[in-house]
Parts: sequence; structure tokens; C-alpha cells
Amino acid sequence: MTYQEIRKNEEINTYIDLADQTLSALGFTEHSFAHVTLVAEKAGYILSTLGYPERDVELVKIAGYLHDIGNLVNRVEHSQSGAIMAFRILDHLKFPPDEIGRIIAAIGNHDEGTGVPVSALAAALILADKSDVRRTRVRNQDPSTFDIHDRVNYSVTRSELKINEAHTLIKLKLSVDTHLSSVMDYFEIFLQRMILCRKAAEKLGLEFKLMINEQQLI
Repeated sequence: MTYQEIRKNEEINTYIDLADQTLSALGFTEHSFAHVTLVAEKAGYILSTLGYPERDVELVKIAGYLHDIGNLVNRVEHSQSGAIMAFRILDHLKFPPDEIGRIIAAIGNHDEGTGVPVSALAAALILADKSDVRRTRVRNQDPSTFDIHDRVNYSVTRSELKINEAHTLIKLKLSVDTHLSSVMDYFEIFLQRMILCRKAAEKLGLEFKLMINEQQLI
């Protein structure tokens, strides 16, 4: 079964939609189809660019599409909940056990609280997920009531995750409107994520660099 077939699965899409509704009720930024599709495509780009087998690229894209369904259960430990839900779904769809195992290991390790880049799939998923910072993720339409997560995401006017031609480093480049949020605001909420990105890059044999407004910070 392919990534494109997974994207058309009504059961999966229902879980993604309901999980995002849960996060909306809790005041979190967008975690719906825009987010999971972007994460899937970025994760696929990473492994494809590094020359991993085509099936690995498919599997990491599937992991990316499914990675946040655990938010339907609870935000706390949602990566583990999501891995269990993904197991049930993929088993029902007759995926081979080795593919199920690789996908759920990546999903179960994508969160910065407990995650570890245990495999190439997990590493690519981490990098793709943690680099999704953008204005369109902000649900709140009233800037006067923005919390720090709203301010930071809204301040990012451009985001790009790119592997260099020599395949030695992966760079996250952000353009931030500092009238809306400071660079320190970014680090206050995302430092742990950036540390995990560095570990994920190392798992893939890469060096991780973070650039904000053309200044290298990591």
C-alpha cells in the first residue's frame, strides 16, 4: 500500500480531523491535513535526497501522515498513543509486520519530550515535524490575545528545510518578523526541539544548522 492510498483512507482522515479538533479545543496551533501532509512530504524529501530505498521513502511519508493521530486520545504522550493507533490501522490494512514496526517506532519517537531518533525513519520524521513553523498554523485571529506559540508561528514569514548538495548538512532557514516576536521567543519554546533535530541529523550522517534572518544560531 502506498502513501497516496493512505491519504485517501476515510478512517485515517477522520482520526486526523478529530485529533486536530481536540487540539483546537485546547488552544494549540493547526495540526490538521496541512501539517501532516507537509511533514510527510518533507520527511520523504529527506530520505529520497539521501538516497534511501523508494520503499523507505514511502514508509516515512506514511509515518508523517499518521504521526499526530494520537492527539485524539490526549496531547500528553500523543506520540505513543499515535503509535498504538497506527499499529491497529496498519495491521488492519495488512501491512507486513516489519513495515508496521518501522512506522510505529518513528511515530512513537517523534515528540521532543520522550523521542529519540532510533532509525532513519524516526530521524527524518523528527526533522520534518519540528521544522513546520509558519504563520498559517495560527488559528487565533486576534493578535492582541496571542500566546507565545501564536506569536512565534505568526512571526515566521518564510521557512525552508534544505539538504546541501554534498549531503553533509541540513539547514532550517527562517525569516522572522522581529516586530512580532523576538528570536529569544523562538528559543524559549523550541530549544528542546532544535536539540532533538541536531540528534536526528546526526543519525542521518548530517550536521544540523538553524539560521534565522540569515544569522546562524545553531
